[in-house]
Amino acid sequence: MNTTPNQPTPPADLPLTKELISRALVYLDSAALGVAARLGVADHLSGQPRTATELAALVEVDAAFLQRVLQLLTSRGIFREDWQQRFHLTPLARLLVSDAPHSLRDAVTMLTADYFWRPAGRMADAVGKGHSVFAEIFDAPFFDHLTEHPTIGAGFHLGMANYSRSTDQIVADTFPFPETGTVVDVGGGHGGLLRAVLAGNPGLTGILYDQDEVLRDHVLDRPETTGRWRTVSGDFFASAPEGADIYLLKHIVHDWSDDKAELILRSCRRAMPDHARVLVVDAVVPPPNVTHYGRTLDLLMMSVFNGRERSEEEFDALFRKAGLKLARVLPTAGFEELSIIEAVAL
Repeated sequence: MNTTPNQPTPPADLPLTKELISRALVYLDSAALGVAARLGVADHLSGQPRTATELAALVEVDAAFLQRVLQLLTSRGIFREDWQQRFHLTPLARLLVSDAPHSLRDAVTMLTADYFWRPAGRMADAVGKGHSVFAEIFDAPFFDHLTEHPTIGAGFHLGMANYSRSTDQIVADTFPFPETGTVVDVGGGHGGLLRAVLAGNPGLTGILYDQDEVLRDHVLDRPETTGRWRTVSGDFFASAPEGADIYLLKHIVHDWSDDKAELILRSCRRAMPDHARVLVVDAVVPPPNVTHYGRTLDLLMMSVFNGRERSEEEFDALFRKAGLKLARVLPTAGFEELSIIEAVAL
């Protein structure tokens, strides 16, 4: 009598089934990562490995639930659990340590915040209506919401500065800035990019242009930039500081619809001399069927801001509406998904 269990042949598409289901649940990876960032788990592991029970006592949460969250992250290469159930940092987890040289803790906290999370959950509504439903959820458009809730706004701007810092130096090193002249960082936040540009080009001066509540946390007051910068508060839809040689817009244009983005670029065009240049720093989306970081960002822009990532052709069309023309696209060194899109007067 044969007692060997039957070994049915699995369906040929079973690997595809597992892959698709895994992708449908990937939002749980983001949620778990956000928990680890907010609790500062990596900070508590930077000196020594700890068990979930030890970590839970330090951050005042439930040990069993925390362990399950961390075990999902270990399966993704973020943290490592040893045979004694102690958790260790991995190279990815080290980026969550607050004082690490290239820490992304504030960026991850921002990117997993509910002001991004909840509109993504309503993406079907956005697709149906042809616009973001952020205002339906939070009773105001995104940037108005930040203004009305200063603590949330401060967290967003801190996260954006942290997110942008990882590529500020790359951008500054990629573009051949002139030896002398003035650079305006339009909507430049805390000024990390402008600081990198000025530090590498001692003949340049700079203007950080943003709103008052953002400018007060700027990072420009450093020995290497002494006497070569100032801040100017204003509304980039209406104006920009006049007479500069370079106008920088990093992670700005993609936040807005074509109509709003055109207003920002027109402000730059009115302010700039004919020899000046506008440098938009954003993703340039490739042709269809190509995996690209910009595709993910595009859906974030769509669901939260009513903005979009753009192709080279779409940038050129947008520039021309604002009295500019595309001069060239420079992929940044080491991070090709982020490009410097250079425009000059039409």
